[in-house]
Amino acid sequence: MPETPAPLNIDDVALPALLRHARFAYAISVRQELSAAGFDDLPANGPYVLGGMVNRGGSAADLVNQLGISKQAASRLVDVLVENGYLERAEDPDDRRRTILTATERGEAAAAATYAGVSEVDERLERSLGAAERTALREGLVALIDIADELRGDFAADD
Repeated sequence: MPETPAPLNIDDVALPALLRHARFAYAISVRQELSAAGFDDLPANGPYVLGGMVNRGGSAADLVNQLGISKQAASRLVDVLVENGYLERAEDPDDRRRTILTATERGEAAAAATYAGVSEVDERLERSLGAAERTALREGLVALIDIADELRGDFAADD
């Protein structure tokens, strides 16, 4: 008879593995909301870009850069978002070499569905942890982002 595996000791799981798997709660919830609203053609990373632009006021260029993808992948992502009617391109009146990207009505609706998916997980997380622990988790994640920024700077300085 096969041996029953020992129960998982959460302290034995590396934090990066926990972070990687934990993000799926948001991904699944967002995809469910998008699907229910009829946005099945939104490419991977599209919800991040649209949600950041519409819900947080970020620029498309900054959001795409935060993804850490190649310039070619970033260009293709924007092309698909434009082709599928989520973003519009317009020439910058002050600099003809630049393009301005804005969310369309369809893009705004997809961003609202993205927000609903994120909010659903946030609410469930707070019910599970409590407000103080959820705040502590957010603070810990911000600290990790700060460490990443420092390491990035150290890495660039080594070049």
